[in-house]
Amino acid sequence: MSREAWVVVGVVAVVTLVGAVVLAVRVIRTRRLLGTLGVSGKVAFYGALLYTVLPIDLLPDPIYLDDMAVLTGALLYLGRLVRQRRAADRPLTGAPDAPADPARGQRRHVP
Repeated sequence: MSREAWVVVGVVAVVTLVGAVVLAVRVIRTRRLLGTLGVSGKVAFYGALLYTVLPIDLLPDPIYLDDMAVLTGALLYLGRLVRQRRAADRPLTGAPDAPADPARGQRRHVP
């Protein structure tokens, strides 16, 4: 291979590595939500991270496209779980069938 081809391969490898690191950081930031996402959220989180760091891959390690796909899938799945959880926990304001919050307006006195 010529020198120019090696430069292109190196640039592609660096770009995909940076993309995989950025996605891994975004997935790791969702860790604070794992307690509320249940078992499936934890499996998606830890499974994606393990697949990324383990040396067994679908594609050889200089090509991080498979790692990026797994991390993106986990991030999309975790985002969907978060949206579903928030939708279930927060009823629409002004909805006629929304239950009144008895704790609203009451203050607790803590000495």
